[in-house]
Amino acid sequence: MFTLQQIEQIHNKFGNASNIGEYLQQLHKIGVVRQDSFIADGHSEYYNSQDQKLASAPMYDKLTISKKTNEQSFKKHLDLHNQGRTSYIEMSQSLAESGIEKWTFDTVKMTITYLDKQGMAVLVEPIV
Repeated sequence: MFTLQQIEQIHNKFGNASNIGEYLQQLHKIGVVRQDSFIADGHSEYYNSQDQKLASAPMYDKLTISKKTNEQSFKKHLDLHNQGRTSYIEMSQSLAESGIEKWTFDTVKMTITYLDKQGMAVLVEPIV
């Protein structure tokens, strides 16, 4: 089973938008098949192929996730962040207000999926 220390080393080296494909490949090499990152407090849960979970600590104070999903607002704020115009916490606040509960990295399919509070996929993007 992988460790949080291994994950942190990978994140420190590859954890930015320009290296996202390499980041997922490196996680996959140590046995991570899925990473769920929760908007409410920034913690992540990492799963192996046997569905064993390792969770990180929260990164910030708890945000309230809107019960109503606003897909247009979500995509606007995601685009702003991808352009480098917002910080991670600003993006998280905006996604919470847009009703996004978490995103999931799939290191096998090489995708990122954004999900609302009902667990419905709002956006699925391939990672190249």
